Parts: sequence; structure tokens; C-alpha cells
Amino acid sequence: MRLTKYAHSCIRVEHDGGVLVVDPGVFSDPAALDGADAVLITHEHPDHLDVAAVHLQLDRRPFSIHGPASLAGTLGDAAEALRPVTAGESFTAAGVAIRAYGGKHAVIHPDIPVVDNLGFLINDVVYHPGDALVVPEETPVDTLFAPIHAPWSKFSEVLDFIRAVAPRRAYALHDALLNDTGLGVLNRQYSAMSGTEYQRLEPGSRVDV
Repeated sequence: MRLTKYAHSCIRVEHDGGVLVVDPGVFSDPAALDGADAVLITHEHPDHLDVAAVHLQLDRRPFSIHGPASLAGTLGDAAEALRPVTAGESFTAAGVAIRAYGGKHAVIHPDIPVVDNLGFLINDVVYHPGDALVVPEETPVDTLFAPIHAPWSKFSEVLDFIRAVAPRRAYALHDALLNDTGLGVLNRQYSAMSGTEYQRLEPGSRVDV
């Protein structure tokens, strides 16, 4: 599989001629959706789902959308393309095997409603957890995209999450709110303490897994 990392929480997966896009949000380049055969959405927050970009791309080329049933209210007319997914479910999208984990977004604050969130294990290789730190315990993870910074997390929690997943390598995810100073501090800390090969990919970077 070839992965392209876009800004914040968006990744593009190309495998055997299929194109799968995960979490094309408002901080990411809409070009991530070009040629998509299927889209995975972990949850409804705009940094993970750019509704306007999804509508525009659907007008150009049909594709399926997979994620929590609660996305229907956010997607508007694009909800016709939604294939609702629940935690524990396995399915195929763009010819790639997917398994869903979790169920709920991490708590930001008791006054902020908790929305549905799913993590996705892609082809039994790549794990994208969305906005929760759910460990897929029964399946070894080769490549983890770890949400390194968020209003709902702290460094110790994310570090323990990476250690618990114990991937062969981890890439930074959910980092658009950090400036260069913050990125530098966290990259050094995760590299030194995560117990795995850790790296932050610049938007547009490609890796084969």
C-alpha cells in the first residue's frame, strides 16, 4: 500500500488500483479526494470531515462513504453515499479490508457532547484511531497514525496509547493546531519515549507499507 499523508488527520491509501481516503477535513487539501473510490470518516467534526469538499467531489465522481450512522445528519445530501459502520464490524472499501474499533469520541469537556467515533484498521496494517485512544488488542498493528495533540488529550495519554498499541512504526496525526515550536517539542518527546520508530510526515509525503 502507498500512503500519502495530508495535513492534520487525513491520509490517502492507494492499493491494487483502488483509492481510499480517511478523514478529509477542513485543514487538509481537498485534492486528497481526487479519484477516491471510498472515504472513511471517523467522526463528524469538521477537522475530520469537510462536507463542502465531499459534496464537490461526489458531483465529479461517485464514491462510498463509511463511518458512524450519526454522520448522516452532517453530510446532508451526501448521506446517500453513506454506508453506516459500527464498532467491531469488518468490511471492504476501495478493495481494502477494514475493521472498525471504538465507538465514542474522547471527552473534550463534560459540557461538550460526545459524538460517535470509529478507529479504522486498514488491511491489517495501518491503524487510524480518529479522536479516541482505543487499542485494537487482538490484532498486531504495523503502522500507527497517532493523534499527537488535541483538546481532548495530554502527552502522557498519547504516549501510553502508542506503547500499548506497540506498532513497528508510528506517524504523527492530528497536529494542525501546533506551531513549529510545539511540533519540535512533541516530536523529540515521542521519538525518545514511544518505544517505536516515530516520525512526523510533512503534508504530501508518501510512504509504502
